[in-house]
Amino acid sequence: MAEKQFIVGPDTVRMIELGHPWVIADRFTKSWPQERSGELISLSDQTGERLATALYSPGERIVARILSRTQIALSREWIRRKLQQALELRLEHLDLTGTTAYRLVNGEGDGLPGLTIDRYGDYLMVQCYTQAWSPHLKLITDVMRELFSPRGIYEKFRPQETRRLAAKSESTCYSQLLTGERQKGRLTVTENGLNFLVDLEEGLNTGLFLDQRDNRRDFMLRVKGKTVLNLFAYTGAFSVAAAASGAQKVTSVDVSATYLDWARENFNCNRLNPKRHEFVVDDCFFALDRFKREGRRFDLILFDPPSFSSTRKSTFATRGGTAGLATSCLQILKENGLLIGSSNHQKTDIAEYQKELRRGALQAGCELRLIGLHSQSGDFNYTVTFPEGRYLKYMLGVKTEMINL
Repeated sequence: MAEKQFIVGPDTVRMIELGHPWVIADRFTKSWPQERSGELISLSDQTGERLATALYSPGERIVARILSRTQIALSREWIRRKLQQALELRLEHLDLTGTTAYRLVNGEGDGLPGLTIDRYGDYLMVQCYTQAWSPHLKLITDVMRELFSPRGIYEKFRPQETRRLAAKSESTCYSQLLTGERQKGRLTVTENGLNFLVDLEEGLNTGLFLDQRDNRRDFMLRVKGKTVLNLFAYTGAFSVAAAASGAQKVTSVDVSATYLDWARENFNCNRLNPKRHEFVVDDCFFALDRFKREGRRFDLILFDPPSFSSTRKSTFATRGGTAGLATSCLQILKENGLLIGSSNHQKTDIAEYQKELRRGALQAGCELRLIGLHSQSGDFNYTVTFPEGRYLKYMLGVKTEMINL
C-alpha cells in the first residue's frame, strides 16, 4: 500500500527549512488525505522528498505542527525525553530561587508545539492549544506522573471566544482534574520569595501570570519609597511586589471587585496590611480622569491591560488604544517618574507598541525616554526560528520635559 502523501507548497517548504514549526492551511493542505486529529503525518515537498514529521490538526488554521525533521514515533520514551530536556533547561539556566510556580513546558520553545505545562507547587496544569494533542493526553499525563510525582494534574481548557467569555470567567470552571488529588479552594504558591493564591479550577486564568515573574523581580528594585499606581491590577501580583519592596503607597485599580478582594488576600498572605494601601474598583480610564481632576500624582505607573477589554463604561484594544492610555498616565505621572507599559498582544510587535507610546507622549506634551525593554520570563522560552514566541512587551520609560528643537 502506497504511503499517504502530505505535500506542502514552496512557501511552507521554505518555512520548514528555516525551522518554523507551523504549517498554515492553504491550497496545498486542502488536498491532503483525511486523517483523524492527532495523527502523525510525514510532510514532503512536490518532488516527494521527506521534510518532517508533524501532528495533524484538520480543520484548524495551523493544520500541522512539526515535531521533528526526522521520522519519529510519538512514544512514551519520546515524550519523556522532551519533558526531561525542558526541566533540565529550567533547573540549569534559570533562577527559580523562592519560586514554586513557573512554566515547565512552553510549547514550540520546548519542541512540543501547541502544548504547555505549568507548575503550581505540587500540582501541574496542562493546556492544549490544538485538539491534536487530545488523543495523546493520557500518555503525556502518565509520563508527567512518573517524572514529577505531582499531587495532581489538571487540564485547563482554552475556549475560542475568550472576549465574550471574559465577563463570566471569574466563577466559571475551565479545568478538569486528570489524575491525582483535587485541590479544594485556592492554593498558595511562591514567586521570588512572595506568596500568591492561585485557583486551579475556576476562571480562564489561575490568578497569577507566570510570564511576568522576571519583570516583577526587576520591578521590586525600583519601588522603594515610591507612590505606585497599578492599573488593570487583576489579583495584585505587581501590587504585592511593590508593597513588599518598600513602596510608600500602592494604588491598585481594576474594574472587578472580586479580583481586588483576591489582591487583598494576597497582601494578607505576605503579612502586608492592605489598609495601608488603596484598592479602587473602577474602570481604569475613569479612574485616571478622576485622579487628574483631583490633582493626584504618582512616582511610578504600571499598566498591563488585556489585549481587549470591554466594560459598561469603555472599550479598550491594544492597537490604537495604548496611546490614549499612555497619555492619561503621563498626565498624572511626576516629572522624572517611571511609566511601565506592558502588553501580551501577539499581533502587536515591539516597533508598533513603541509607536503607541510615542503617540501617547506627544499627546501628553512630554518626552518618554526608554530605559528598558523586557520580554517574558525565561521559562517561556522560544527558539530563534519561531519569532512569534516573543510576544510580551514590557517597556520602561522616564517622563521628562519636551525638548524644543
